[in-house]
Amino acid sequence: MRSSRDLASRARRWPAALALALLLPLAGCATGADSGPGEDPSATGASGGTGIPTGSGTGGGTATATAVPAPEVRGQLRADDRTRRYLLHRPAATDDPKPLLIAFHGRGADAAELREKSRLERAATARGMLVAFPEGLDHGWGAGTRATKQRPDPGLDVRFTEALIKHLVRTEHADPERVYATGFSNGGSMALRMAAERPDLLAGAVSVSGQLSAGDAAVKPTGPLPVMVVYGADDPVRPLAGWPSPPPDPEEPILPSLSARDTAAAFAAAGGAGKPVAREEKGYDRTVWRLKDAAPADSTAAATGAAAGAATVQLLVVHDAGHTWPGSTVPPPDGFGPVSKALDATGTLLDFLTGSGR
Repeated sequence: MRSSRDLASRARRWPAALALALLLPLAGCATGADSGPGEDPSATGASGGTGIPTGSGTGGGTATATAVPAPEVRGQLRADDRTRRYLLHRPAATDDPKPLLIAFHGRGADAAELREKSRLERAATARGMLVAFPEGLDHGWGAGTRATKQRPDPGLDVRFTEALIKHLVRTEHADPERVYATGFSNGGSMALRMAAERPDLLAGAVSVSGQLSAGDAAVKPTGPLPVMVVYGADDPVRPLAGWPSPPPDPEEPILPSLSARDTAAAFAAAGGAGKPVAREEKGYDRTVWRLKDAAPADSTAAATGAAAGAATVQLLVVHDAGHTWPGSTVPPPDGFGPVSKALDATGTLLDFLTGSGR
């Protein structure tokens, strides 16, 4: 499989503008046959330990899962006449409904790469959350609404995500009222697309280094939802100010995007939020929009994932940070910029989604 490092190495052989295009993890639209998301796709899973090689593909065996839940499962399901794969981490076995976090990897990467970089599975399962890392087609996601040669069906990945959520609610006792989405870069943009187009499916979403698609691929929020955008102030791959006219990419068209602030503001407007409040914190700047009819910040209602009325939209602009996951211990590819240690993106996003950080 190609990795972000592979793309970065190849990019150095191109002129600067084209190199940025190759490095860019934000992708276009998805491909596949059209079928409704309400179908019950066939699915299988293979239980396993924690020995999946870092950075390798996660599509593995398809044996029936054991009766006793394992900490980690390589699963697959059929959606839109395609076999789609995912990596699942389980918390300790209980009979209670479990929160579910869907985590989308970046363009040119895979589920194992995001798992290693973010360590989401450790922090989330310690909180009793299921974590699913789905695999994108051709190592990317349809984060925009424009059809392209590579991804002629703009809605394929949205329907796959809907099918995956339905499957995990049915098979893993995921709580349908506490389903969240996050992702990095192109995966962050995919999480934002789900938040924009399917706010009824999610209780919140966080994007790290991802923006809403714009222009003829525009994604527009359709309802109120708690959303956080975490972005590096010095991102050299996808600028903080967005990319309304991105350079061409010889492998796959790059979609235009809004700025990080306009991305957050679009969700705030969809939620009827008032004027934002900005404050400087150690290592980053935080801007907060409180959604319409929101309860006071210290309200106990804000501590529940279902309390959307008590939630916020937030933008965190991280100082001295590039196209990276703040707090990660994994070095980024060349040309992606520095990793900030002033913010733990993993803990911050989980606090936000579960209510304690809103």
